[in-house]
Order: sequence, then structure tokens, then C-alpha cells
Amino acid sequence: MQAFRAALLSFDDDGSARYESDGLLVIGPDASGRKVIRAAGAYAALCANYPGLKVTHWPGRILAPGFIDLHVHFPQTDVIGSPAEGLLPWLENYTFPHEARFSDHAYAAGVAQVFLDELQRHGVTTALTFCTSHPNSVDALMEASEQRGLRMIAGKVLQDRHSPDGVRDETEQSLADSEALIRRWHGRGRLGYAITPRFAPSCSEAQLRGAGELAACYPDVWIQSHVAENKDEIRWARELFPDSRSYLAVYQDFGLLRDRAIYAHCIHFDDEDRALMRDTGAAAAVSPTSNLFLGSGFFDYEAARRVGFKHALASDVGGGTSFSPFHTMLAAYYVAREGQTKPGISLSPQNLWWQHTAGAAQALGLDDVVGNLRAGCDADFIVMNPKATPLLARKTTHARDLDELLFSLIVLGDDRVIEQVYADGAPLTLTA
Repeated sequence: MQAFRAALLSFDDDGSARYESDGLLVIGPDASGRKVIRAAGAYAALCANYPGLKVTHWPGRILAPGFIDLHVHFPQTDVIGSPAEGLLPWLENYTFPHEARFSDHAYAAGVAQVFLDELQRHGVTTALTFCTSHPNSVDALMEASEQRGLRMIAGKVLQDRHSPDGVRDETEQSLADSEALIRRWHGRGRLGYAITPRFAPSCSEAQLRGAGELAACYPDVWIQSHVAENKDEIRWARELFPDSRSYLAVYQDFGLLRDRAIYAHCIHFDDEDRALMRDTGAAAAVSPTSNLFLGSGFFDYEAARRVGFKHALASDVGGGTSFSPFHTMLAAYYVAREGQTKPGISLSPQNLWWQHTAGAAQALGLDDVVGNLRAGCDADFIVMNPKATPLLARKTTHARDLDELLFSLIVLGDDRVIEQVYADGAPLTLTA
């Protein structure tokens, strides 16, 4: 077992944060050999329970659960920051041409290393990610993630129509490839598979039907896609699927809404859509930096709370503009203030942080596995320096309570705050 002494940040089931200014975190193997948190709490209350156990002391540091990115595109690492008039031109001019290169396993493996370096550097230890339509891309990412001990959920993109040569796949082969990848990777160590229609307009009815049949055969895999991100995209989906009540309902009609189904964006919804998300157990991956960058719109936090469906935060790189959870949390704060059906709401710092940790774990159905510092959770945590920069040091030194401390980190923090990252109980190497 290992023990670490520092301040501890964790979360209750209601989304509120707990903070121990002088805490003890103990990690070690469980009965199956998995590295988990054995105890977390006040140092004074726990230290006597572990006589003789060497304690690593990090004075002035905060231990927090590793961040969870609920929606990110690993092949778009090099597409980040590409200018475009909106979503569909951005896909056509940048994303699809670049993703065509991932048919080459060696190329995909090289990008996978850079992608994982960026996640680690920003304190992300779990991610739900799109690959490309090439099975090679899934293999490359999973191999690299397995070597590093990261918890990664990923899937081969399905897109058999309205897609250019190089990324368009063939219906039957795409489904056979997806099933082979499920059998190869899902449940292997810390890896999981996600059935991944790119978005409904890129998939034929036969492909969506096949994806739903796969989801029924493998109920513990994840599902991920996009919905209601952009008004032009919504008009297109309605033209292609005129019998469905809404864009979201297309996925329901093909058996793709359920627990462990994560849909990115969910901006242009009505209350029937929100109720459908709630009633099926699906969750929204809110991607504020991407939505602001592409001019797609604002996620309606007030309506999501009123109707009550699961939602949490995601970077959506490369439409998103940063791997940094701090930048994503700050963008979500802006969106909540500006983009509501009723006067804007202020998301509390504790709620913002919860959306990128325990809330994202809840959306994935992994509440008791990741996203928190409590007994039985994976030993995935970060070591943060709240005085990593001169201005941040001034601000956090004068914080009067936990909200002020967390909000200072959200507004002023970046990768320099992350001093160390542990995944599966082991320290990871952080690139400069």
C-alpha cells in the first residue's frame, strides 16, 4: 500500500464537494489485484490505522480525482484551432481530410502518443473518445492507453454515407469490424468500447439499425454520437429521417438511447427531447469551448436541471479549443450565464468541478469506479499546486472558502497546476 498526505478534494452524491485541508489518501490492491483507494479522509483521524506505512507528504498541494473527458476526438489532435465558418465546413475542409490518414496504423499510433500526452499533462485519466472509421485507429489508441494504464473508452466511427472517400466505410463491413473490436478490447483491463455512429446524417438506416442490434447484443458497451449541435445539421437530419419526431428521436428509433449512451452537444432541444434523455438514461456531453468556437449555440443548463437529465463536461477537441479541464469549466460558466431560456444561472465552482469528475463518472455509469476519492474507486488522482503561478498564488492565498479556492483554479489555472498524475496507482510521466 501507499499513503499520501495533502489536502483532499472529493465529492458527495449530491454533487457538493468535500475538502480536507490536511488529508490522508491510502491506495493499494483490492481482492482482485486492482489498484484502488483504500481510505481517504482527515489525516488526524486515519493515520493511526496505518502504523508503519510510509507516507509521502505534499505540503501545500491538493489531491483530487483525475479529470474525465466525456467527449473528445483523438484523431483531431492536429485539427485543433482550425478556422471555419461553422460545423459542416469545418468537417469538410479540415476534419475529414485529416482523418483519412488514420488508415495507416503507424500514423495513428504516433498521434495516439501525442493525444495521451496531452490528456495526462492536463490531468485527464479517463476519456470517452472517437477514433476514425478505420479499425487501425482503435487498435492504435487502445494499445497506447493499455501501456500507460489509462482508462479509455473508444470506438470506430460509423459513417457509410455523405462522407468523402478515405473516411466513408461500407455498411456490413463497418458493423463486422465494430463487433470484432468489441471482442478484442471491451473489458480488457481498463479499456471499454463505444459503438460510434458519427452522427445520424452520416449513417444509412441499415447502419444505424445494425448499430442498435450490436448495442442490444452487448448491453455493457457504451454508445456515443452527436446530436442537435448545429441548426444546419438539424435541418439535414430532419430531411433524411422525416418519420422521426426529432433529431434525437432518430437514435431512439434505432435502439441507441439507453444507459451508457453519451450524446455530445444536445443544444437545440425541446422538453420532449430532454425528457427522452432522462427517461432512457442517456447523458449529454456538454462541450462549451467547441460550441463557442464553431458558433453552434449554448447548452441550456436551466432546462436540463428543470427536466432532469444527466450531463457533464467534455473538451470535444479538435472542435474544442483546449484539452484543459480548467478552460472547459470556465467556458461552461460563461455559457450558463448567457445561453438559457430563462435569465442566466451561475454554476457553482463545486458543480463545475463535479461535472468534470464525479458527474462525468455518473454519466458513464462508473460512479463507484472513477471520478472520486473514496474507498473502492480506482487509484486515479492528480496532485495540484494552487500556487503554480504568481497570480494564482496571490488569489488562492486569500481564498476565504472552498468556492473561492476552486473558482480561482478554474479561472486562472492551466496545465502548470498539474504537478503529478497517478493512473491505476502509478505515477505517469508528464511532458513539458
